[in-house]
Amino acid sequence: MPELPEVETVRRGLAPTLVGARIARIETRRPDLRLPFPRNFAKNLQGRRIDALNRRAKYLIAALDDGAALIAHLGMSGSFRVEGAEAPGNFAVPRSKNPAHDHVVFHLDGAKVIYNDPRRFGFMTLTKMSELAALPFFARLGVEPLSNEFNGVALARLFAGKKTPLKSALLDQSLIAGLGNIYVCEALHRADLAPDRPAAVAEKESVAERLAGAIRAVLEEAIAAGGSSLRDHRQADGSLGYFQHNFRVYDREGAPCPKPKCKGIVERRVQSGRSTFFCPKCQR
Repeated sequence: MPELPEVETVRRGLAPTLVGARIARIETRRPDLRLPFPRNFAKNLQGRRIDALNRRAKYLIAALDDGAALIAHLGMSGSFRVEGAEAPGNFAVPRSKNPAHDHVVFHLDGAKVIYNDPRRFGFMTLTKMSELAALPFFARLGVEPLSNEFNGVALARLFAGKKTPLKSALLDQSLIAGLGNIYVCEALHRADLAPDRPAAVAEKESVAERLAGAIRAVLEEAIAAGGSSLRDHRQADGSLGYFQHNFRVYDREGAPCPKPKCKGIVERRVQSGRSTFFCPKCQR
């Protein structure tokens, strides 16, 4: 599933085409994705101007000129592509275009934005912007790890007294929103912390600051690289992200630890049904 850097990459790729554009019409080529489309979905979007395109955790949020919000989640294999955009900064590079999986088409002035989703685990819905925070998708989301509110002090407070494994706590969306398996593994390695240590280890100020800094650094580097392309993720211009080439431990079982002077070997362990990659020598 796309994680925060992949969704942020898509947001930045779509924004030049979507923000300020007016939706001439919408095609919905099936009645549902993972969830049914809201009643009068296409009708309520027709003629609306998109004033902003934001992200909350792994959700895209388009703010419309009538006070409504269009919410989109990519699921496992969802992606957007732009066709017909000519202005610099717009993304119109060809990518996978199997029409059988083109489920939603946004017709704008001079461009089309097409949502393609082979597995149909994504969804779109509409709500009022003023009611956004109360939706089940958002009501229990924690702090954004790239926000000004996220730092060592906040992390220490969130993890105080928690006996759950550190990796599990980092994946808890009610604590920190948007982190996924890949970037948690990478951040823990950078912070020299074992994934199975109790989360309360981050009560210590120096540990919390180190971990918060590692999380922010790995997310920012991944966004700059266009995310990680493992199976389905591509950027809005059709190109692949390349942060997977910078993985230090994720999916590198049996490889030497890349840290200078560390002679450890990357191991894989299953935690809560997910693969955890770490170096047992330097992550303690």
